[in-house]
Amino acid sequence: MSDEEMPKQLQDQINRLQQLRTQFQMITQQKQQVEMRLKEIEETLEELEKTDSKTPIYKSIGSVLIKAKGKTGVVKELKESKESLDLRKTTLDKQEGRTREKLNELQSKVQNSFNLSNQASEE
Repeated sequence: MSDEEMPKQLQDQINRLQQLRTQFQMITQQKQQVEMRLKEIEETLEELEKTDSKTPIYKSIGSVLIKAKGKTGVVKELKESKESLDLRKTTLDKQEGRTREKLNELQSKVQNSFNLSNQASEE
């Protein structure tokens, strides 16, 4: 079936399906990045727990390492970042779920429309 023969509604659904797939991939990539950052922060916090308060701690700011004023401040900063990332991950989880549902629903509609369209053209 060529594009000219395909009903406009079916073409629109296919375009929307492609857009949703792209959106779903972007959400998934963002979620993976957030999860990697969370893991990194958790590992850093674990390592900081093993150090005493007199151990010099450096933090990366861009491409420069700067000596931090104290362990407590760094831990507080990391925990705040972790909270923010946890919230972001929760939001992305919800977005991913909703987008997956829409994707599956639209995929079924497109498949049904395509089947109906093929049946009609065979008659």
